[in-house]
Amino acid sequence: MILDAARAAARQLFSPEFRSVFWKTLGLTLLALAALWLGLKELFEWLALPWIDALLPGFPAWVGWLGFVAAIAAGVGLALGLALLIAPVTAIVAGFFLDDIAETVERTDYPLDPPGSPVPVLRSIILAVKFFAIIVIGNLFALLLLLVPGVNIAAFFLVNGYLLGREFFEFAAMRFRSEDEAKALRRKHGLTVFLAGLVVAGFLAVPLLNLLTPLFAAAMMVHLHKAISAQEHRNLGAVSRPS
Repeated sequence: MILDAARAAARQLFSPEFRSVFWKTLGLTLLALAALWLGLKELFEWLALPWIDALLPGFPAWVGWLGFVAAIAAGVGLALGLALLIAPVTAIVAGFFLDDIAETVERTDYPLDPPGSPVPVLRSIILAVKFFAIIVIGNLFALLLLLVPGVNIAAFFLVNGYLLGREFFEFAAMRFRSEDEAKALRRKHGLTVFLAGLVVAGFLAVPLLNLLTPLFAAAMMVHLHKAISAQEHRNLGAVSRPS
């Protein structure tokens, strides 16, 4: 069930419909990162350079050199910071297109099933922020655990597998159920959802490929929710069938 869902999602990643969402996501992400870069650069110049000038008023030549060196250091720091922020910023931008991904999967792979309902706008914003927070926490957690031998990789996968599996599965389920019903279904099939989350965490761990994580995870969890719902229906039919 999990591998079938993962294969189906991976197959669809490069379809024309998915490419359209990916390019929109990437374009908005680059705009957001450029705005962040300019904002931080302006903030540095506003805060740091007057402080250097006030600290060393009698050495204008040195002040200029210090400002130049500090600007280079700040640029390197900003570049590294933005590199770490690419995946999280992509996640929050992609969070606004998850319904498009889910709708595409439902229309192309399950044309005979009733379509799901888009998640309300406010809930979509909350989900996008949660996805952003999860990926930020996951990346920071991974960086910190790189210093702890023996537990770093395992902890990264366990934490991200649980968080990503939970959030993306509930998103897929909420297109067909209330939030409480989605959470109950996720708890009932907690192990399956967690194992699927590990697959998503593996995606997240690969540089550059992690830009596609929200799209892959949304598509995979739509497939998984469909499989679990079909299994629930079969089990209900077996129980209600007279012996």
